[in-house]
Amino acid sequence: MHGFRSSPQSTKARQFRDWVQAHRPDIHWWCPQLPPSPRDAIALLTQGTAGWPLAQTAVVGSSLGGFYATVLAERWAQPVRVVLLNPAVHPARDLADRIGETTAWHSDEPFFFRPEFIAELRDMTPARITQRSRYFAVIAKGEEVLDWREMAARYADGPMQLLEGNDHALSDFEDAFSAVRDFLGLGDPRHLITS
Repeated sequence: MHGFRSSPQSTKARQFRDWVQAHRPDIHWWCPQLPPSPRDAIALLTQGTAGWPLAQTAVVGSSLGGFYATVLAERWAQPVRVVLLNPAVHPARDLADRIGETTAWHSDEPFFFRPEFIAELRDMTPARITQRSRYFAVIAKGEEVLDWREMAARYADGPMQLLEGNDHALSDFEDAFSAVRDFLGLGDPRHLITS
């Protein structure tokens, strides 16, 4: 799941998609364009994954997509593996100053981030994180958009990779991609993560 103003055309999403297509074509990959409304984004993700075998499902989210991944994982009745890439932990607070018209990074297509979206984010924020061992957080200390310390505190006691330097986009994602694949069990065909 992509972040605020991002898309399935982000470098990380394309890299992950290309790797899955080349190395694990047995896996169903789904990375939709998310609507600006958090409520609509969660509805799309919930509808799109309805009927998926949760025991064989994993979610990956970057920035605001990491927040959405957490929301979904905490709502589902069965635990799933979750990978968080510089996840937003206080999006209602952090996006309050982004209300208004803006554009998407990869298309320059305009969209409007409405004031009511802040309440939607606040209302869906999980009260706590359960079963922290199922969350793998990749956090860049060079993060320039979000506070890496808040991310590390939110997902403490779970598997985590702290990257020295790097940035919000994880421009050096390859540094962490191997660990992400290992956490998801993608390197060993005995551990199929399919949907």
